[in-house]
Amino acid sequence: MLRKDYLVRMIEEMTEMIGKIFDLKQQRKWIDALWQIDDLYRRLFRLNSDLIGGLSARDLVELMRSGGAVESDKLQSLAKLVKEEGDILLSSGDPDQGIRRQIKALHLFLAASQYGTQRELWNLEASVEELRTLLKPYVLPADTERLLLDYQEELRRYDQAEDTLFRLLKSQAITREEGILFYRRLSLLSPEELIRGGLSPEEVQEGELAWLAAWEHEV
Repeated sequence: MLRKDYLVRMIEEMTEMIGKIFDLKQQRKWIDALWQIDDLYRRLFRLNSDLIGGLSARDLVELMRSGGAVESDKLQSLAKLVKEEGDILLSSGDPDQGIRRQIKALHLFLAASQYGTQRELWNLEASVEELRTLLKPYVLPADTERLLLDYQEELRRYDQAEDTLFRLLKSQAITREEGILFYRRLSLLSPEELIRGGLSPEEVQEGELAWLAAWEHEV
């Protein structure tokens, strides 16, 4: 109960402050907006912007662990704040740091989903889709791509998951057997389920053949 009350208070405080940050962004007061973000990092997560930039996404996930379990809703809240900071950095003319923050935010959102967060808390699915679109021109870390693969398959977005699978192959961050198991899972689904997920049964068969051929070529 205490943890739930803490989470409710944290969300209320973040919601209020994000509204203020939005107003600062509208006024192009980038420094003030970043100060507000840093203040929230300190008060809600005992972190700061420098630590967010310096620690890996995996390290940040581990910092959200309490009693052996990751506090997934708290992790999603951190992801939301990192995304807000990334938006400000991009808007203020610091694209390198902005993109780094957005890549980190994507990883944190995906990890929160994997650990069972309430996705509606900060509109996780919409945030992931927005970040995925923004980051298409960039190479994502392999561990982030793996989280994305699991997330897309869980949400039955099979066409997107297949694209992620082949990106992992290109970076040599996945095994031949993992790809075979992916297509084996798809082959157990009905044609209707596959089509709803963006692939036809024929495309699944073609994809598996392409996977085997591409894997042999790449590796």
